[in-house]
Amino acid sequence: MKHGSTLFLKIAVFLIGTPVLALCIFGLPWLANNPANPDYAHILYPILIGMYVSAIPFYIALYTAFKLLSYIDKNQAFSELSVKALKKIKFCAITISGLYVVIMPFVFLVADLDDAPGLIIIGMVPIFASMVIAVFAAVLQRLLQEAIDIKSENDLIV
Repeated sequence: MKHGSTLFLKIAVFLIGTPVLALCIFGLPWLANNPANPDYAHILYPILIGMYVSAIPFYIALYTAFKLLSYIDKNQAFSELSVKALKKIKFCAITISGLYVVIMPFVFLVADLDDAPGLIIIGMVPIFASMVIAVFAAVLQRLLQEAIDIKSENDLIV
């Protein structure tokens, strides 16, 4: 039962990474070559560079999540390896959020030139989504560390 649930989660991690890879390979180059308005195409380049750079911590976090699921398969869920994996996921999520905060002034310029205020809200989604993931990973990291501490205390008593 446990192996089946982690297998499902491993497949989900793979399926999460696939559309982002397709976007990096096909979508972003197409957007760079075919801007909606050629007058402000030069403003799109910092946004595209930021999106490409944010893919690096995204895939680091996915790989770390895959390793964390492998630790669960090996019955090492309550180990320092799991705590370190959650810490790395947290820092990757914070990095992604920071990168999109840096991109936001360029998104604002494009939204202002194109008269599209909804673009600002769409640009804020990755910031808040990655911050939610960072907070969730931080809470799990702290809970797991406390569980490990309690387990090591109990092992010393018995």
